[in-house]
Amino acid sequence: MRRVVVMGGSFAGLMAARVLSDHADEVVILEQDEISENGLGPGAPHRAQLHALLAMGHMQLERWFPGIVKELIADGAQLGTGTAIQFYVDNILKVPVPDTEMIGATRPFIEAHLRSRVAALPNVELRTAQARDLIISGDQVRGVRFSSASDGRHSATPDGELAADLVVDAMGRSSRLSSWLEHHGWEQPPLHRLRVDLGYATAFFQRGDELPGTQMAQATPGPASSYRPAITEPGALTAVEGNRWSVVLAGYTDYRPSRDPEQFLTRMRRCVPPLQEVANQCAMVDNEVKTYHFRESIKRDFASLGRLPRGLMAIGDALASVNPIYGQGLTLATLQASCLSAHLQTGGRPQDSMWGYFRRARAVVDAAWQLSSTADLAQPHVTGPYPPGYRLLRWAGDKVMVASIFDPVVNQAFMDVLHMKAHPRTLTNPRLLKRAARAFAIPAA
Repeated sequence: MRRVVVMGGSFAGLMAARVLSDHADEVVILEQDEISENGLGPGAPHRAQLHALLAMGHMQLERWFPGIVKELIADGAQLGTGTAIQFYVDNILKVPVPDTEMIGATRPFIEAHLRSRVAALPNVELRTAQARDLIISGDQVRGVRFSSASDGRHSATPDGELAADLVVDAMGRSSRLSSWLEHHGWEQPPLHRLRVDLGYATAFFQRGDELPGTQMAQATPGPASSYRPAITEPGALTAVEGNRWSVVLAGYTDYRPSRDPEQFLTRMRRCVPPLQEVANQCAMVDNEVKTYHFRESIKRDFASLGRLPRGLMAIGDALASVNPIYGQGLTLATLQASCLSAHLQTGGRPQDSMWGYFRRARAVVDAAWQLSSTADLAQPHVTGPYPPGYRLLRWAGDKVMVASIFDPVVNQAFMDVLHMKAHPRTLTNPRLLKRAARAFAIPAA
C-alpha cells in the first residue's frame, strides 16, 4: 500500500496504525482533538474514567510495542500480580490467581506512551484534523475528505482530501461511517443494541502506604444479587502513576453515582475493605468526581453485509462498544489489531474488501459481547434480546462464579475468560462444571 488513513488517534487508532505501518509506505492518522499533556479532549469524555488493560491486552500491547510495559512502569505505572490483585464477590475475597498481571495506569498515560511510539515510526504522520466523508469511486474507497484545525476549531465543510489505499474507521462509538456509507449508496452495517443504563464515576486519591501489598481491588455482586448496596457496592480501585489511587463506583438506572464528593465517599465506605481504607485515609485529589453515563452496548456487524466497498475497515468502539464495567474495551482493540495483522499476513489485500478481517474481528467481538451481555441480562431492568443458549451460559457462568470464590482451579478458568485469554464457552466444559459443583461443598470462612 502507498497510503493508509486512520480516522481517529486514540487507543484503537494507534493500534491500527502500528499494525499497518508494517504494510504501507505511509500511514496518516487524523485526530480531531488537540491532545494536551493530560491527554483529554472533548471527543472522548470517558477518557478520564478508570480503564483496565486485561491480561490479554497486556500481552498484545507488549507484542506490538516490545518493552513498553517496562517503560510504563519506569514512568510511574504500577504492575499488579498475584495477591496484589484482589477480586471480591458479594464482599468475599476470592482465592488469588498467581500468574495474573495487570497494569495500573490511566488511559491518557497509556495512550501518551503509545502515541510517542507510533509517532516515532518513520512512515507514520499524526495530523490534527477531522474526517468529514469518504471518497468512493465505483466499489473502491479512494480516500478521505477532512477539515483542518484553525484556531482550535474545525471548519464546517471539508477543506482537504487525502487519497488512500485503505481507510480505517477508529472514530469511536459516535462514528459517522454508517451514515457516510448510506449517503454514497451503500448499505449500513446491522447495528445490535443492548440497553444497560449504567452510570459510573471516577475520583483520584493521594496514595501512601495505607494498603501495602494491594495494587488493585474490585468488588462485584454475585449471581443472586443486583447492583444495590444492601448486598454489595460495586466498585474498583487501582494504583496509578503519580502516587494516586484511581477509584471507580458504578450503578444502574436510578442508582447511578453523582458528582457529589461526599456521596462518593459514603458509597466507598459501604464497599469492600480496600475502598473503605482509601476513603478513610486518603485525600481526594481536587475534591473532584467525574461521571459518565453509558446507555447501551452496541456492535456493528460489517461481516454480515452482502456488499462492502473495498479498502475500508473499522476498529475499536467504532466496531463494538460493550459495557465498560467489565473492562474489555482497550483489550478488545488490541485483539482487533491482531486480527488485522492476521488477515494481512495470510494474503489479504487491503485494496480488496476486508471480509477476512471483519470475520476474525467478529469472533473476538462476539466473545466479548457474550461475556458482557450474559451478565447484563441478569439485571432486572435489562429485558433483552436474549441470545441463543443464554439460559445455559447464564447457569454455567453463575455456578462457576460462585465456585471461583473458593476453588483456585475454577477461579483460574473464570479469570482466563474475564481477561479474554479464553472464550466464554469454556465455562460450560463438563469437567469444569463438575469441579465447580464440588466447590459448593466448601464452606465460606
